[in-house]
Amino acid sequence: MKRIRVVVVEDNRLLREGLTVMLKEQSDMTVIAALSSGEALLHKKPLRPDVILLDFVLRSRSSLRLVNGIRSAHPESRIIVMDLAPLQSSLVDYVQAGVAGFVLKDATFTDFIRTIRDVAQGRKVLPPPLTSSLFTEIATHATRKGKGNPFRSVRMTTREREVIELIAEGLSNKQISSRLSLAVDTVKSHVHNILEKLALHTRLEIASYHHAGGQPSASSNERPAPED
Repeated sequence: MKRIRVVVVEDNRLLREGLTVMLKEQSDMTVIAALSSGEALLHKKPLRPDVILLDFVLRSRSSLRLVNGIRSAHPESRIIVMDLAPLQSSLVDYVQAGVAGFVLKDATFTDFIRTIRDVAQGRKVLPPPLTSSLFTEIATHATRKGKGNPFRSVRMTTREREVIELIAEGLSNKQISSRLSLAVDTVKSHVHNILEKLALHTRLEIASYHHAGGQPSASSNERPAPED
């Protein structure tokens, strides 16, 4: 089994060593370096980590420059920010800079390990308290900079767009099934496809995406409202 190669960046020695010990106990992970600063990582190019765990406060502008530097030095690695002091406007900057995951300082160890595994598999991970407003901030931020809505390039079928709207209204799969005259399993399949296309993980995130103004394009080969 291929192990997840992890680099821990934490300036507190006790926390750094504690995290290293606990991560090494995971059968699917290996800690290839434990560093006291992000700057030290910029000179460790041969490491080739899968995941980089960074512990710093997002309020610092120097932290954003550090993320950009690490992304440049280790383009194949995925970054998780630890000990987050959440500011929505800062989160947008860090997501756009390439940070793949965030772990709140009060997260459980189980959630912490799950975040590492999810990010290593290519998923984006946000703490639940931040999810609902992040997509709104990204859409607003992108529009303010004249880049338009970043979600509109995602192609959806007519049925998938209908399901998104009903999820945003708070309907369950069974209720959507009744509203659209579809089998519940068919609705579940649509929800799965929507999550995959939008790189989301939960129905709450789908609703947040919709309320943020997400207006995905219709598929180029889409036929008018097919009956499922």
